[in-house]
Amino acid sequence: MKLYVGNLPFSVDDEGLKKIFEGYEVSEATLIKDKFSGRSKGFGFVTIDDDKAAKKAISDFNGKSVDGREIKVSEAKPMGDRPKREFNRRRF
Repeated sequence: MKLYVGNLPFSVDDEGLKKIFEGYEVSEATLIKDKFSGRSKGFGFVTIDDDKAAKKAISDFNGKSVDGREIKVSEAKPMGDRPKREFNRRRF
C-alpha cells in the first residue's frame, strides 16, 4: 500500500522519510522535490507491502510530530486524469 506523507520538515530527505517509518518494512520512500531548485516540496510517498502494517502505520504516524511539524499520513490516492491547468497568459 502506498502512503501519502505530508507536512514534512524541509530537512527530511529520502532516507529520513524511510527512517520515520522505522520498524515497518518500507519497500520504497520517495520525497517529492521541486524540479528546478531540487528542494523538498514538504511531502512524499512511502510504500509498505503489507496492507495491515500500512494501516497500522497510518494510525501510528498521522499527527505525529517530526522536527516540530505535525505530519499527515494517509492512503495515497491514484493520480488519475487530472484536468489540464490553464494559466492566464497575456499577449502583447
